[in-house]
Amino acid sequence: MAITSDVIVVGGGLAGVTAALSAAGAGVDVRLISHKQSTLAQASGLVDALGYVPHVRADAGEDPTATPTAGRTGVRDRPDPEGPLPDPFAAIDRLPADHPYRLVGADALREGLALFDETVPGYRGAHTDRNALLPTFGGTVKPTARYPDAAAAGLASDDRPMLVVGFRSLSGFDARQVADHLDAAGVPFPVAGAEVAFPAAFRDDAKVTRFARALDHDEPVGGTPARRALTETVKPHLDAVEAGAERVGFPAFLGDDAAPEVRADVADRLGADVFEIPMGPPSLPGLRLVDRLYEALDEAGVRYETGVPVVGRDLAGGGDATGRVERLRVDRKGTAVPYAADAVVLATGGLVGKGIDSDRDGVREPVLGCHVPQPEERYEWYVDDAFGDQPYARFGVRADDELRPLGPDGGVQYPNVHVAGATLGGADVAREKSASGVSLATGLVAGRTAAAEVTQ
Repeated sequence: MAITSDVIVVGGGLAGVTAALSAAGAGVDVRLISHKQSTLAQASGLVDALGYVPHVRADAGEDPTATPTAGRTGVRDRPDPEGPLPDPFAAIDRLPADHPYRLVGADALREGLALFDETVPGYRGAHTDRNALLPTFGGTVKPTARYPDAAAAGLASDDRPMLVVGFRSLSGFDARQVADHLDAAGVPFPVAGAEVAFPAAFRDDAKVTRFARALDHDEPVGGTPARRALTETVKPHLDAVEAGAERVGFPAFLGDDAAPEVRADVADRLGADVFEIPMGPPSLPGLRLVDRLYEALDEAGVRYETGVPVVGRDLAGGGDATGRVERLRVDRKGTAVPYAADAVVLATGGLVGKGIDSDRDGVREPVLGCHVPQPEERYEWYVDDAFGDQPYARFGVRADDELRPLGPDGGVQYPNVHVAGATLGGADVAREKSASGVSLATGLVAGRTAAAEVTQ
């Protein structure tokens, strides 16, 4: 017997969770299944909408609106993206016609962000359409639409002097380099970096989660409570900034369960505002976001299972490449269990998350077998410039305006399947800084449209 639901969402990232919440909000029975842990746990916790619009400088005499020349020779110069954009919504009409934002429209992005705001407390940015600019662990300034309270005091639009603090036991975060890069970027405030040897009682390879737990519980470090030990270590460096630091940026480890309390206590002891700078994985802001999103699934009555890959699908009438998906076959401890639903949302990720797979034979969507358009000549997948506008970055499933996957002939391949997030093609989310926004906008539309099929 098949396990039945009205809507099945495949994928546990931001797009999948958004689709599940959107569908559940329409009053249908939703089940979310995913193979692996959400990649949000490795992400910054920032929610990007659109930070840059990539474009290409044409060679002399070429049409500047033409498709970039790909292949070994690298005919074009390196693209210079337009940005950082102050207003992400104003630039959507300048994106390619097959971009996910063009398929679902700017209103879907607004509604997706509104759903995020309702679902995840402790984030800022909803008061304006404008992007905020925040420092990253590499020292760049990143445009983002929503950001955690923990990052708020780090806004680049704030002109107060800033100290960036690093720890010798965290080799992936170089505070002096961050400060130097911010200064070189022309930020409107004095900034300096300091590397300190706190907490000396911890191993050199201690993880950020270990630091966070110590601060949560104010554990003794060498006989001194952790928060006091931290501030006493940092305080002598406040004068490293011209006029004295009025805000201090730390790697993102200032507590986990008690993070607001930790930040407030450290700020009070330092006499300066404190903020977190997102780091590479493991990411505490990302883990906090995952926890809240899955709490929201529980609250919405969405059932979810992780560690259960989809290993096949059955089409109506015994079809092969096109038709309604009647059942998914899901691997549960080595047994292929049938899961049936009226509609399916596919949100398994892109090339990075293996929702789109590639090898020397081509590029494919491995879960349902959705068609992925691609040049036949492999050398047309990329340009020589590693920083250039790479065609492969836009690989993914093409869809209609209801986000149904399109087959090689341009017709709908699976009428009751809707695709969301990075599984969709047409966007270079890394260059555009649009990954979260694409997930929210398309997840919202995919979930809503899937639910409508059930209730019609």
